Amino acid sequence: MHTHHWWRDAVIYQVYVRSFLDSTGDGIGDLAGVRAGLPYLKKLGVDGIWLSPFFPSPQHDHGYDVSDYCDVDPLFGDLAEFDLLMTAARRLGVRVLLDIVPNHCSSDHPWFREALAAGPGSAARARFHFADGRGPDGAEPPNNWHAMFGGPAWTRVTEPDGRPGQWYLHMFTPEQPDWNWREPAVGAEFDRILRFWLDRGVDGFRIDVAAGLFKHPDLPDSPDPEADARTRDSVNPLAWNQPEVHDVWRHWRAVCEEYTGRDGRERLLVGEVSVPTAREHADYVRPDELHQAFFFDLLGAPWDADAFRKVISEARQDIAGTGSTVTWVLNNHDQVRTVTRYGEPAPEGSGLGAARARAAALLMLALPGAAYIYQGEELGLPEVVDLPDDVLTDPIFRRTGSRARIRDGCRVPMPWSGQASPFGFTSGVEGAKPWLPQPEWFADHATDRALADTRSFWHLYRDGLQLRSSLPQLGEGSLRWLDSPPGVLAFARGDDLVCAVNFTPAPVPAPVSGTPLLSSGPCPAAGVLPGSTAAWWVNDL
Repeated sequence: MHTHHWWRDAVIYQVYVRSFLDSTGDGIGDLAGVRAGLPYLKKLGVDGIWLSPFFPSPQHDHGYDVSDYCDVDPLFGDLAEFDLLMTAARRLGVRVLLDIVPNHCSSDHPWFREALAAGPGSAARARFHFADGRGPDGAEPPNNWHAMFGGPAWTRVTEPDGRPGQWYLHMFTPEQPDWNWREPAVGAEFDRILRFWLDRGVDGFRIDVAAGLFKHPDLPDSPDPEADARTRDSVNPLAWNQPEVHDVWRHWRAVCEEYTGRDGRERLLVGEVSVPTAREHADYVRPDELHQAFFFDLLGAPWDADAFRKVISEARQDIAGTGSTVTWVLNNHDQVRTVTRYGEPAPEGSGLGAARARAAALLMLALPGAAYIYQGEELGLPEVVDLPDDVLTDPIFRRTGSRARIRDGCRVPMPWSGQASPFGFTSGVEGAKPWLPQPEWFADHATDRALADTRSFWHLYRDGLQLRSSLPQLGEGSLRWLDSPPGVLAFARGDDLVCAVNFTPAPVPAPVSGTPLLSSGPCPAAGVLPGSTAAWWVNDL
């Protein structure tokens, strides 16, 4: 039996910094706001937080275009404020993960500016993917790849002598050139970056685009060049999931183990891994690679008992089989919020999406492994779907002109208190406006109202987290499927704890009898499980 490690069944809360809490009144959340919100998160009961990028950046992709990996953008504070945040988090026992972006940087990064000035064949250009174009005068891109955020994955540069020149690769936007990890200087630089933040006390890193980094060395044409743009996922097998990437994660794991060996405090690596199958996903969490990788299949599963059971079973078989635990997630800053996603295509105001989101939350917290919660999910925030075009900031909208699957709607700043915008999000400045407008109905989801209402999403999450931490059957451990009526998913944790979810809208016979501990909807009674409801029982055996 392995020694228990904190991260194996941790519950981590994703803080989207610019939308969490604004301490200065400029309408943008900041690190001081995160520090002020720590007691709220501690009361909720999470084990740690993951901070979205707060590094210096032109903000073309809200910080995922980094120009300096070892500092704080003035929008969010400074290094002294970061150190205060770390001290406060340590005092409360809240672990802190940073969002590191190793696949690409900002076109304002000093190394990329140096590459532009140095010209073809230079050592500076070798740190990125520069290549000559095809066709007459090199006027066509080096290959047919498309960027995930729309348009070609290549941009032509003007050389220092003023002539049209080489092209550089960017799998997201032109403002985000991809690093060339086949160049040793890139790996050495990220070693320096990791150690800079580990020396400041962080507990680990969430790794953006963890299946990226390496591209096929010959940069050949793709048989399906529009696949990445069409799916907005890392599906081009020539640009993603190259075998060499695993050597990077083995090295990063060794760096984390080195720091753990100094003080006994485990550092965590959790990857954003987008690969086609659970089996390929499992390769990233082998014992000497990443500790965890987000398992997105649960997020993408349709609201159906058989679909959920299949996804959970495959994850348990392939990922847990490596010795790791599954890292469950229902939402993040790139996805339509759960309440809205589960409510479609039900009529607006039906409450179906909220009921399903509550049930899914209780299901996720009952599964063996770790869980990540996106900010605002504990408030039952729906997606803001009617933002005007002129306030949208997502580069997907700028590059495609389409509102399909844009991400601004899940990033609208959090409502904390009051009846009107800014709902306590900003402080200190009269008339301050959040960077994205908040709808009037956010008042119904403000944290002060949620804390006062014991039937709220917040209390469901808080009660579930308290039970999860107090009941030995939950967290890491076994899962055993139980026989259940059609449309119902039921499983046992340990010998006597049962979670059951009714995916149908109608009440069904409860699959077990016993003492109800917690329910996402009306409390099960008289042997009946209400529709679109999850419940935990101590079963009578």
